Amino acid sequence: MRLRRSRCLTCYWHQGMFVVHPYPHGTPTSLHPAAAEILSAFEDWTTPDEAAKNLDHLAPETVEEAVSALASAGALLAEDSPTAAQDQDIAHHWAAWSPEASFFHFATQNDYVDSGINTGDTDITPETAAMPPLFTDYPDAARLLLPRGRADLSTAYDKVLYDRRTHRDFTSTPVTLDILATLLSTVFGPVDFIDSGHGAVFRRTSPSGGSRQELDAYLGALNVAGLAPGWYHYNSLQHSLELLSDGLTHDEAAHLCADQEWAGNAAFLVVLAARLERMSVKYSTPRCYRVCLLNAGHLGQTFALTATALRLGPAQTGAFRDADIAERCTLDNTGHTPLYVLAAGHPHPEPHQAPQTATLSTFTETPLHA
Repeated sequence: MRLRRSRCLTCYWHQGMFVVHPYPHGTPTSLHPAAAEILSAFEDWTTPDEAAKNLDHLAPETVEEAVSALASAGALLAEDSPTAAQDQDIAHHWAAWSPEASFFHFATQNDYVDSGINTGDTDITPETAAMPPLFTDYPDAARLLLPRGRADLSTAYDKVLYDRRTHRDFTSTPVTLDILATLLSTVFGPVDFIDSGHGAVFRRTSPSGGSRQELDAYLGALNVAGLAPGWYHYNSLQHSLELLSDGLTHDEAAHLCADQEWAGNAAFLVVLAARLERMSVKYSTPRCYRVCLLNAGHLGQTFALTATALRLGPAQTGAFRDADIAERCTLDNTGHTPLYVLAAGHPHPEPHQAPQTATLSTFTETPLHA
């Protein structure tokens, strides 16, 4: 029987152990680091005997034992097996994003229990863990209390839904403080508080896994009337802005958003930053990082719809300089890290960056069916 190394395989050190982690079909297994060398002998289809000849500096019984363990773990696959075919398909379809994206996606599938390689304290529960604070605040920061009166949000739902577009062209008209305050409170403010069984949690207008509300909002003000340019934290409990760092220019905003010029022309940016402990203290499996990303998407959509209802032009991007934005928002970029950047401003009546409507010639070049 010929074997080959899985193409969907990641090796790493975890809690002092060398782990071979095939995905999605295998089991993360702790082995001696020499296993990596043995795996390299199976880069292409080969028999264990042929591989042993290329590993003649190792004892035959060592190779035999390692091959057995690697095959059991799913790191070595049998030729013409269904698992080998699936492995090849995944390697093909995810080639552009491998290994990082494919490993994250498949290694967290069906991940509702702790991995068998985890030798740490698995007895941490909401009853025994120190619960993180419900809200983030910066008590020593200068703060601006925002207006409580809401701007008009009565635009018909169907109009908001179908008028919602991503905008890349903005006018130089400042956004007023009451419009900004309404947007922030509607999207990020607490709606009510519920009993989680281990203390209170709050709900927003967007869904959040377990109501953990691990995402905080940080404002990069560029063109807001009555608000000096700079970076602020939105304190949703107080409905206030806490000044974190002074100054923000159009050029810097564009640079922070991976040199996208449009970002520098927005009236403001909003960075969604995950405080991971709020999620991990309740949900300890790696799959729950997926939920953090989904939660960011929920908030991004509510932001876009609310901005549209307020007659602003919303935008969003996943392209940004993580470390630089984290520094400007005073985040540690480890347990408190940026995930998503939103933006808004007054939409330009004659946008230059809006896409053209598809024409007949566009469709002649477009495969609509397989």
